[in-house]
Amino acid sequence: QVQLVESGGGLVQPGGSLGLSCSASGVILSIYTMGWYRQAPGKQRELVAVIIRDGTTNYADSVKGRFTISRDNAKNMVDLQMNSVKPEDTAVYYCYVNERGNVYWGKGTLVTVFS
Repeated sequence: QVQLVESGGGLVQPGGSLGLSCSASGVILSIYTMGWYRQAPGKQRELVAVIIRDGTTNYADSVKGRFTISRDNAKNMVDLQMNSVKPEDTAVYYCYVNERGNVYWGKGTLVTVFS
């Protein structure tokens, strides 16, 4: 079993920046993919960004150029730096990990972009 703990959510004004962090713990042998998804009120959960163990990244078109995902393989951590945030970035952000084919989710952290 793998446990995920997210941190860093909160309130931010449009155009501002916010960083999210997720730490994985438990029985971990090899984490292939780590990433972030988000779910806005009344909408389905959607991909924000993922990063493969070799550093390859994939971003949703809506966040390209504004968000940056990074990971520390030694510490089993994944971060999301959110810059130039917009009101439509408001959502609960969930950490995601694929460990040897097993998918785990964090409990989520709320990000609210307000004017």
